[in-house]
Amino acid sequence: MQIEDGKPLAIKNWSPEDRPREKLLLKGTAALSDAELIAILIGTGSRKLSALDLAKRILEAVDHQLPALARMTAKDLTRINGIGPAKAIAIVASLELGRRRKETDVHEKPKVGSSREAYDLICGDLMDLPHEEFWVLLLNRANRLIRKQRISEGGVSGTVADPKVIFKGALDHLASGIIVAHNHPSGNRTASQSDIDLTRKLKEAGKFLEIQLLDHLIVCGPKYFSFADEGML
Repeated sequence: MQIEDGKPLAIKNWSPEDRPREKLLLKGTAALSDAELIAILIGTGSRKLSALDLAKRILEAVDHQLPALARMTAKDLTRINGIGPAKAIAIVASLELGRRRKETDVHEKPKVGSSREAYDLICGDLMDLPHEEFWVLLLNRANRLIRKQRISEGGVSGTVADPKVIFKGALDHLASGIIVAHNHPSGNRTASQSDIDLTRKLKEAGKFLEIQLLDHLIVCGPKYFSFADEGML
């Protein structure tokens, strides 16, 4: 939330990259937090709170657990100060659409058993980019994909991957394993020292959290480098 003279700014007065709707258009849905997505759904705030602040209040009411939010009725939501029937209905309707989509998706989540299978899942997101991006595949105990998540994007020669952000997503989705991946727009498949250091850091953090780092891929167009295949994990 942006502050000016001790008072919160209305979202319309935020810089474009910080407004949830504009941020979605600029960076895609993966770049938005749960609160930002809910803020888009409810559209407007109250006299004292912005839409984003209201969205955070909603998440606090369910201890930031989306399954708990999905179980709430419109009547339940209107008990949250600042949430009227229209906002409550928008949230319930959106969650119901997500539930129906899940029920009609007959395709089993893909299982990742090799670096090639991991590459096939992520290459479409990374192989043609002119800049570097860092992604993570979240996997369950059966090594089936839970979701793909973009962690960061940068310039031609690098991007920042924060282990805290990586493992927060894994914890939020109860992942048992992760595969991280980033691209080298230059086409150079050689792992840099910073790539090696980050991999070592993620492996150690994963041991502590009981979330196994299964591989780190460097995507270079139609080719890739696998830390697991090279015995570097």
